[in-house]
Amino acid sequence: MPDQGFVRINGLHKSFGQGAVQVFKGLDLEMGRQDRLVIIGPSGGGKSTLLRCIMGLDPIDAGEIHIDGKLYISAGGRSQKNRIERAIQRQIGMVFQHYTLFPHLSVVGNLILAPVTSRGEAKAGATQRAMALLDRFGLGDKARSYPAQLSGGQKQRVAIARALMLEPRLMMFDEVTSALDPELVVEVERMMVELAEQGMPMMVVTHDMWFAKNIATRVAFCAGGVILEHGEPGAFFSNPKLDRTRDFIVNILRAA
Repeated sequence: MPDQGFVRINGLHKSFGQGAVQVFKGLDLEMGRQDRLVIIGPSGGGKSTLLRCIMGLDPIDAGEIHIDGKLYISAGGRSQKNRIERAIQRQIGMVFQHYTLFPHLSVVGNLILAPVTSRGEAKAGATQRAMALLDRFGLGDKARSYPAQLSGGQKQRVAIARALMLEPRLMMFDEVTSALDPELVVEVERMMVELAEQGMPMMVVTHDMWFAKNIATRVAFCAGGVILEHGEPGAFFSNPKLDRTRDFIVNILRAA
């Protein structure tokens, strides 16, 4: 059995506007080392915020986040900063919905920026690794192009390759296909499938039920500030335990 404690979130509370809007109300979640966890739920339910909290981009009000058995993020109490273990943070890769590529840098320039400037890697070595990644994902001929010259699907694949340049132990994807035309979704999903087949732990926020059904090892339904239900895709979609989960699945499949 996979180690269900690779990512462990305990009692997560998060609010905005000095507590006026409560996003999480004691959320608990676990993910195994070999898991591809897909998080689904209603819009505005906090799915993207959850990834940002795990990434350390949004502070939490209470609770703890552990990675591989080590305390990674803990709330510092009212008006105090979160305690974040930066060495662990650097082992997490995140890909956003809107690419976040630097427009003034070429594709290869985007890939080597962080390894060279943040980690002190030699430019020649970083460039060699970047070209190998681009070739692997069918983007070798775009290495000297700029983001404005790429399609949406190509931009998203470059963003994924850039995250992989830092050799993460965990990859997180936030609605990475939602801004793409249907024919471009296939490009990105193919790349994610390849990562999944290589055993990369993945946490994915998506409305794409095909991906959830066919690629996920587990699916979690986030609503009302907590994880209401989670399980393996087959049982989760065919026989959800809660009416709230069943209604959501029916509605989103009807809208697809």
